[in-house]
Amino acid sequence: MENQLQIYNTLSRKKEVFEPLHTGKVGLYVCGPTVYGKAHLGHARPAVTYDLLFRYLKHIGYKVRYVRNITDVGHLANDADEGEDKIAKKARLDELEPMEVVQIYTNDYHKNMQMLNALPPSIEPRATGHIIEQIQTVEQILAAGYAYESNGSVYFDVEKYAKDYPYGELSGRKIEDLQCNTRVLDGQDEKRSSLDFAIWKKASPEHIMRWPSKWSDGFPGWHLECTAMSCKYLGETFDIHGGGMDLTFPHHEAEIAQAKAAHGKDAVRYWMHNNMITLNGQKMGKSLGNAISLEEFFTGKHSLLEKAYNPMTIRFFMLMAHYRSTLDFSNEALQAAEKGMERLLKAIETLDKLEAKADSTVDVKSIGDKCYEAMNDDLNSPIAIAHLFDGVKMINSIADGKASISAGDLEQLKSLYNTFIFELFGLKKAEEQSSSNNKAYEHAIDLLLQLRMEAKANKDWATSDKIRDELSKLGFEVKDTKDGFSWELK
Repeated sequence: MENQLQIYNTLSRKKEVFEPLHTGKVGLYVCGPTVYGKAHLGHARPAVTYDLLFRYLKHIGYKVRYVRNITDVGHLANDADEGEDKIAKKARLDELEPMEVVQIYTNDYHKNMQMLNALPPSIEPRATGHIIEQIQTVEQILAAGYAYESNGSVYFDVEKYAKDYPYGELSGRKIEDLQCNTRVLDGQDEKRSSLDFAIWKKASPEHIMRWPSKWSDGFPGWHLECTAMSCKYLGETFDIHGGGMDLTFPHHEAEIAQAKAAHGKDAVRYWMHNNMITLNGQKMGKSLGNAISLEEFFTGKHSLLEKAYNPMTIRFFMLMAHYRSTLDFSNEALQAAEKGMERLLKAIETLDKLEAKADSTVDVKSIGDKCYEAMNDDLNSPIAIAHLFDGVKMINSIADGKASISAGDLEQLKSLYNTFIFELFGLKKAEEQSSSNNKAYEHAIDLLLQLRMEAKANKDWATSDKIRDELSKLGFEVKDTKDGFSWELK
């Protein structure tokens, strides 16, 4: 490929030049949501991060198979091997069938991803649709000697695995430290070691979600689904596995061990992790009770929100920070993102009105080169955005007659901004973001300003000034132009 993309590999803890397993093709697997509640801001970050990766890989010429799972069984309370299934618990509380809960919140997730303009994955497998593959993976791990059966459940034998392979290499944990820091087992525990984790769990009598197996009527362990489904659709070795940083241990560490135990080789070549969204420095999530749903962001109906935020504002807010950096929520940050996005979109409108001259006094190529250089540097979207803002100054300078641009450079600049802002960053034009209510409101402002123009033409300065002053008090900035007027809400 012409562009030399570098990706930070969590496994090696350094940036590496991306070289796919198969020339021109990329296999990408991303951990999707556990669907037992409304999608929140924490779900938006991985969705936007890996949507950006998906878009960029395709843009630079790769054919990408993007697999993102739906977890609809096996994820127990507190991410542990004991307790109630999160979906079954929600079903019991809401007096629904578990699959009703799954459908309700899968639909909600899809609706919100569409509003964020996140492209759908190539394949979206559900854990419950791949029980056979998960049972087969358990059998492979047992046959390799890295698991054992205990009272109808099957556990991965971490200490035995660690004698042959490094366990903890992704998260940086050492087996010796893990052994020292885990609880002492009592005589009732089914596990040989507290480090071990369930890959098949015998269902208790009250457990609704269960499937028959040779070991028991039960259900797969939470970690197992991603190993089974990623390898089914991408092969036993594939290019990129993405997910939130909070999944590094134990979930992704378990995935590495399961795949190597089952197939005798590493499944993933590049591990990517987005950092967390925080609220006052604390991770935002459903289980912590501090999650603001995306629906609440879009409607403004939450006590912590000063106003409703457009989905594109949320998306741009994510892109203004590097995916590996912590992103702390605040109304001020969202409103700054909103203004920044509006500035970029306005620059594109200005671009479409520019007139080409014989020669250019601006350097268009360097902005494009810098934007691609930033994206090739581990998807550094904030740096690319900074270069686009530098370009805004250039666009405004041309519009003001202080600089000139040739026809060829103008087309190149238009292509650059459309490519980055709409194709890669996935933002929508202002008119596409507007609801019918917003459009009616915009038409009302235009009507008022048209009346002001008529008042000026009739030399009714009092009416003209009153309309301008009253709009100014409401936060509108009105400018007279040679073609009439322009306005924006400050």
